[in-house]
Amino acid sequence: MTNYIILVLCIIVILSYLFDITGSYVKIPGVIFLIFLGIAIQFIAKATNLGIPNLRPVLPVIGTLGLVMIVMEASLDLKLERSKKGLIFKSITSAFILFAVFTAVFTFVLVEFMNFPVRDSIINGIPLGIISASVAITSAATLKPDEKEFVVYESSFSDAFGIIVFDFILIHQGTFIQGISNFVLSSLLTIVIAVVTTSILAILLNKITYHVHYVIIMTSVILVYVLAKLAFLPALMLVLIFGLILANNGILENTLIKKYVDFPKFRNDLRSFKVILSELTFLVRSLFFIMFGFYIKVEGLLDVQNVFIAVVIAAGIFMFRFAYMKLVLRMPLVPLFFFSPRGLITVLLFLGIPVTFRISFITEEVITLIIFLTIFIMMIGNILDKKEKLPVKGPLVADNIEKAE
Repeated sequence: MTNYIILVLCIIVILSYLFDITGSYVKIPGVIFLIFLGIAIQFIAKATNLGIPNLRPVLPVIGTLGLVMIVMEASLDLKLERSKKGLIFKSITSAFILFAVFTAVFTFVLVEFMNFPVRDSIINGIPLGIISASVAITSAATLKPDEKEFVVYESSFSDAFGIIVFDFILIHQGTFIQGISNFVLSSLLTIVIAVVTTSILAILLNKITYHVHYVIIMTSVILVYVLAKLAFLPALMLVLIFGLILANNGILENTLIKKYVDFPKFRNDLRSFKVILSELTFLVRSLFFIMFGFYIKVEGLLDVQNVFIAVVIAAGIFMFRFAYMKLVLRMPLVPLFFFSPRGLITVLLFLGIPVTFRISFITEEVITLIIFLTIFIMMIGNILDKKEKLPVKGPLVADNIEKAE
């Protein structure tokens, strides 16, 4: 039995890898294939009466690890350079405003027309308002450099804003003013902890000569995240700041730790750490989506009401995006308008909503349908962008062809 389990796990990892490679060619993100693989395994298990143990309780654990890794990976790509301040400003404002507008309108509709509590409405709206960095960044590989950077910054900051607000809404008690003041204080404490933690890890990374040290860094990050959660601090904000400081480690060169850290060596180690982190994230993300697909109720994906709700929410997402890009940013719609996918971050935050705060018609199946719809629209953007880049056969090209003949 042990050998069969190992065999299945190996096949799943290889298939996930092939899905990732295939996705870059056919413009279909691997997450779609992974969910369908999970659904296929579900059908096979039912048809063969295969006794698979209930692993659903493990799903939030894998999801939390994936969330920490994704936030860390995304933050390590955020270089805060002066030369990019215009691009960074546009992407930050786009991420914040689109997230805030969607969440506000979603909350207003649920409160005013369906009589749901404000807090429940906000918490359920936040996961839907966040762009998935893990899906958007990997799908933006073929875009122009400035367009790709916009996608990286916008999706990463969208994740960051959504996570911070989600943590704030869940953690704070009492009045709104008390919640804001507590959040500001906890955020300042989080920044201090992140700076101190980064400095300690930088020194340790510089001093450790034993060949195993990247695993210790990752374990330390997860440990600090869990401790922050237990202390009711914005834990994912801590991970985000930690990653930002690592990515922009030049700010530490003029501090006291410069005596203890060889920064060229530190940056070289950081590049290796990013590679390992990327591969671990791939593995955790793959297992999560396959398990997520396995436990989806397939009949729910075909339910007319669920499809209608998903289409309405997806339409709202892109309607706000169209208005903002056309009227405020005044940017070309192709391809950036299409890059607003939902994905792992949406699922993870949705699963993190306490049962007492859940809204009945926002189900896992609705979330899955929204992911499918937004990714499908992103695929259209990639196809249209590819067509725009195709060389046009003008007179000069035609003359050259005739001469060659």
